[in-house]
Amino acid sequence: DSIENGIVIDHITAGRGMRVYELLELQKLDTCVAIIKNARSSKFGKKDIIKIEGVTDIDLDVLGFIDHNITVNIIKGEKVVEKKELHLPKEIKNIIKCVNPRCITSIEQGLDQIFLLTDPATETYRCKYCEEKYKGHKRVW
Repeated sequence: DSIENGIVIDHITAGRGMRVYELLELQKLDTCVAIIKNARSSKFGKKDIIKIEGVTDIDLDVLGFIDHNITVNIIKGEKVVEKKELHLPKEIKNIIKCVNPRCITSIEQGLDQIFLLTDPATETYRCKYCEEKYKGHKRVW
């Protein structure tokens, strides 16, 4: 069904919809959230879709990190009023964890896990504190 007001996150790689749900912490919302898995897509064959009723603001950096080809549509009055363009974020916080056992984030429990985009061409992120390279970007989700 269509939603009256909210957000539709479209063109999520098939099978990754639940991970997007978790990273955006949509379980904390007190609103209707629909996850459609393996929907037919002329562009990709299959895709996942998330529809969020009544919400018009989400963390676009999380989505851009997961896959900057995801489409975010803002819905008002059952019509798409805006399409958000995603980009690789320059900085991501608390989405991935540094695997370096000598990193300060391994010792200091309350410290934010911050990674910086160091090479947009290869989509390479490195830990802000120890410069450990994040391995397995996107394709491992």
